Amino acid sequence: MARIRIPSTIVIIFVTVQTGFLLFMYARYSSFMPQSEEKPSQVHILILSSWRSGSSFVGQLFSQHPSVFYLMEPAWHVWVTMYQNSATVLHMAVRDLVRSVFLCDMSVFDAYMPWKRNLSDLFQWAASRALCSAPACDSFQRTDITSEMACKTLCGRYPFSKVEEACKTYSHVVIKEVRFFDLKVLYPLLTDPSLNLKIIHLVRDPRAVVKSREQSVKALARDNGIVLSTNGTKVEDSKYKVMQEVCRSHVQIYETATLKPPNFLKDRYLMVRFEDLVRDPLSEISEMYKFADLSLTPRLKSWIYNITHGQGPGKKKEAFKITSRDAVSVSQAWRNVLSFQKVKKIQEVCKGAINILGYQLVDSEKEQRDLTLDLVLPRRQNQFSWSSFNLKH
Repeated sequence: MARIRIPSTIVIIFVTVQTGFLLFMYARYSSFMPQSEEKPSQVHILILSSWRSGSSFVGQLFSQHPSVFYLMEPAWHVWVTMYQNSATVLHMAVRDLVRSVFLCDMSVFDAYMPWKRNLSDLFQWAASRALCSAPACDSFQRTDITSEMACKTLCGRYPFSKVEEACKTYSHVVIKEVRFFDLKVLYPLLTDPSLNLKIIHLVRDPRAVVKSREQSVKALARDNGIVLSTNGTKVEDSKYKVMQEVCRSHVQIYETATLKPPNFLKDRYLMVRFEDLVRDPLSEISEMYKFADLSLTPRLKSWIYNITHGQGPGKKKEAFKITSRDAVSVSQAWRNVLSFQKVKKIQEVCKGAINILGYQLVDSEKEQRDLTLDLVLPRRQNQFSWSSFNLKH
């Protein structure tokens, strides 16, 4: 059988052309393939909690950090504008607003504040140190510890455009929100490649929450109505129906994050108990900062000590303000203030949350009043991190 001999030069040319063609096709194909997303330059932290759980205090721990752009409850604008809807119906609008804020796109507020705006038109704007210092306001430095009163006096008339301008200059964007009742609602944000989102889930003993809510009955009435789907009617929650929903949501969020969670939640969820925080502030705050990729500065250490070692539990008129208080006394005040009958009712509607979150039920008024009896159960290692432990029901 005759053999056909092909000169080696032709083989080399053929292989070269073929290789070039394959490289060309690969390059064309690759251009249509989704590229692996680089990690966003900013870190996004959502402090997820409920009303009167110490979330304003935790928000300030982040707000006062010089690397953090912080907003307190921006979704308030959604609820005020669409108050006749239920919390469930408003979840999507709240989520969309939060996403836009994380991306420093403040045009989202046009739907809720269509008029020409100043900084002072934003809910609780003065709780943000970032809006009280450059470039949002020229009166304070980024390293300053700011107060709401001084900020309101000096910075309120700066244009609203300064919010977006300031947001873009920080490495961390932190939002504190009390208007999410289901962790799964946040899955689109957790899987969004444009976000680097981590969640700090702050909880508090429901009995202490009720004691604090009783100082703010009128202020919470509209929110209560939205939670209970009353079509805009305000509710004072004397039967603890709102507390029942709050407790149910904390259990849902915790169990979703720890019992067979999706892979995208790994290392992106941290539960913090308010009681642990006030007992050992620097240790707990250091853990939160580590989780958020932040460092504790000497000035912040000093401020944290002073804010948690004041005198007394705080006054009723200070219910929504961050003032220097005896934080441990605040966390235990419900045991002397609430009647045992109220405590029994709260324990009935929130028994699951009390057990799962690591608190001890009381069976008598004597146990309730005995402050030597610790009702905050010791944490197991990694109990409230992404690594779950076996729940005992």
